[in-house]
Amino acid sequence: MARVEKQYDAVEIARYVVKKCIADGHPISNLQLQKILYFIQKSFLKNKNRVAFKDDIEAWKFGPVIPKVYYRYSGFGSMPITLDLSEPVSLDTEDGPIIDTIISDLREESPWRLVNLTHRPSGAWDKTVQAGCGYHDIIPIQDIREEE
Repeated sequence: MARVEKQYDAVEIARYVVKKCIADGHPISNLQLQKILYFIQKSFLKNKNRVAFKDDIEAWKFGPVIPKVYYRYSGFGSMPITLDLSEPVSLDTEDGPIIDTIISDLREESPWRLVNLTHRPSGAWDKTVQAGCGYHDIIPIQDIREEE
C-alpha cells in the first residue's frame, strides 16, 4: 500500500515554526516567518516534488506572503512573535526534520537579508512583481520550483 503524505495548511506550519522558535529561544518576526514559510515551500517542491502547504503565496512589497498567516500574526508588527496559545502541530516524521533544518538555518537571519534572498533577479517573486505591477498577485508554484 502506498504511503499517504500529509497535506498541511500554511497556518499549521506557521504555528509549528513560531512555537519552535519560541521554545528554542529565537522568536521571529512576522516578516521572518513569511520568508521561512516560502523557503519551506520551495524546499518541498524541489526535494519532495510536492507542496508543503496548499495555500497560495502572494508577491507583496517585502517579498512572498501567505495572507492568512500574515494577518494571524500582524498584531506583533515588526516585533518578535513571543506567544502562540494555539494547539501544538503534529508533522509527519519525514517532514519535521526538513522543516526544522530550514528554521535553524534562517531564524537568525535579519528580516532584510531574508527579503533580499526572496527578491533575487529572475526569481519567482521578481517574475511575479514585474517591476511593481504584480503586487498581491499569486506567485506560481512552478516559478518557485524552478528558482535556484
